[in-house]
Amino acid sequence: MNDLKKIYRASSKEIAENYLLELEEKWGEKYPLVIKSWQNNWENLSGYFKYSGPVRKLIYTTNPIEGLHRQIRKFTKTKGSFTSTNALYKQVYCAIKKIEQKWIMALPNWALTMSQLGIFFPNRLKIELN
Repeated sequence: MNDLKKIYRASSKEIAENYLLELEEKWGEKYPLVIKSWQNNWENLSGYFKYSGPVRKLIYTTNPIEGLHRQIRKFTKTKGSFTSTNALYKQVYCAIKKIEQKWIMALPNWALTMSQLGIFFPNRLKIELN
């Protein structure tokens, strides 16, 4: 996993390509299909290098999403089944409201990340300047 982290945490696409070559040298014989897949799809996988470091980190970091999913699952797994889709929606809504109460920490560099997202996606993200 650390060898893959080197690739997507690289500071530039060129450095990431060098790490991909190192990955192939180290793991190519054991996992040839995985390495081939990365090489064949490199242009798609490396597309996020056009963004700045904080935005790239936002893209490749899924821990907050996984954490939210895990917490919602804790609320819903005790139910064997739901009487309707609406009942499930209500349960998820209540779970999120309870989970939100614990969201007190600010994300690191969030103001910088938001301003850069505003530059990359001006029509999607409206930022109020005070």
